[in-house]
Parts: sequence; C-alpha cells; structure tokens
Amino acid sequence: MTDAHVFVIGLLLAWMAGIRAYLTVFGVGLAGLLGWVDLPPALEATQSWWVLGTSGALALAEFFADKIPGVDSVWDLLQTLARIPAGAFLAAAALSPDGELGAGALAAGAGVALASHALKSGTRALLNTSPEPVSNWAASATEDTIVVGGLALALAHPWLALAIVVGISVLGALLVWWIWRLMARGVRRLMAAG
Repeated sequence: MTDAHVFVIGLLLAWMAGIRAYLTVFGVGLAGLLGWVDLPPALEATQSWWVLGTSGALALAEFFADKIPGVDSVWDLLQTLARIPAGAFLAAAALSPDGELGAGALAAGAGVALASHALKSGTRALLNTSPEPVSNWAASATEDTIVVGGLALALAHPWLALAIVVGISVLGALLVWWIWRLMARGVRRLMAAG
C-alpha cells in the first residue's frame, strides 16, 4: 500500500470517528484481528479483546441512544469529548509506520473528525425540531450504514471512499446551511409580524 493510500485511509478513519467513534474503533480492530488488513503498529491495540469488547459495548449503547430524539443530542454533545480525540488518534496511528504519533497527523485527524462531527450534530439538531421519531431513526441508521460501509470501502478502495466522503460532506454542509437559512428567515418573519 502506498503512502498516499495510507494517508487517505487515516483521513477516512478520522472522518468516520467523527460520526461513530466506537463503531470505527471496533471495525478497525475486528478487521485487523480477522486478518482482513495488516494494521500499523500504533493501531494494533485495537485488536485486543479489551478494546474490542469495550468499543463493541459502547457502539451498541450508541446504536440505541442515537435513535431517541433529544437523547441523541445529549449523546452527541458528550461524544464530542470522545470523537475528536479518537479521530486524531486513528489518523495519526494509521499514518505511523513505527508507532510514533506525529503532531501534524494528530491535528489533521482532529480537524477531520471535528468537521464530520459538526456536520452530524448540525443535521441531528435540525431533525430534532420535527416531533416524529422516524427521521431520527432513519438518520441514525444511515449514519451506521455509512460508517460500516465506509470502513469496508476505505480498506478496499480508499480513493473511491474519499471521493464519496467529500461528496457527502459537501452536500450535507450545503443542505444544513440552506435549512438553517430557511429557518432563520422564518423566525425573522415571525418577529416582524409580531
């Protein structure tokens, strides 16, 4: 695998950690344990039964917490403390041939994880304005699918996965921006009429 492929995989892992950190760690560890991919030395810890068990249990807890309107927003707020550092670690660990985590890779991973986490949280905040739970369930299931599919695609075809992630991120950011603008315009009209 070339250095460019490894770099792309590191960024993709950080992006997915910004959405589902525990599921990403579990997926990386499971892929390494089953021999689907040779993990760099700094990521080998994800193969340990302790890390797999803990990340698997937390991924399962997140699976259910993320389906409940309101609870998902509180969960996202708390997970900011986990997702950004997890993204930083995963990116730096993927890029480390000798197990040493570089500051530049940590910063890049943290920035990518922060961007995907902000997009996810902004989208979910908008969805929580609707009273029905179906949109939350659909969004949560979509996020689960994106992370699982993204992990598989990142390991098999990293450049294709990167193109899809960039496309999803740009479209998602534009959609969130457009909806926030519509909502702000509606609030201004209500204030002017009142």
